[in-house]
Amino acid sequence: MVQLLLHHRYTVGELAEDCGVRELQNVASELLMQRCGFFTSEKEGRKVYYQIAGPQLERFLDRIESRFESHVVG
Repeated sequence: MVQLLLHHRYTVGELAEDCGVRELQNVASELLMQRCGFFTSEKEGRKVYYQIAGPQLERFLDRIESRFESHVVG
């Protein structure tokens, strides 16, 4: 979900569908989006769109991915 949000904003329903967890839409919204502080939300009509709050999360993920890639045996 985070990687998707790095490139575009999504509603919880769109994220859940793209990640194959459609049945967890409300849980994803409450736990992953609103409480963690990594995301901002913007309401447009009845839809709420989420996106990354700042560049810190992207840098953090880049570090994790580079660390993991350095340990993968080819």
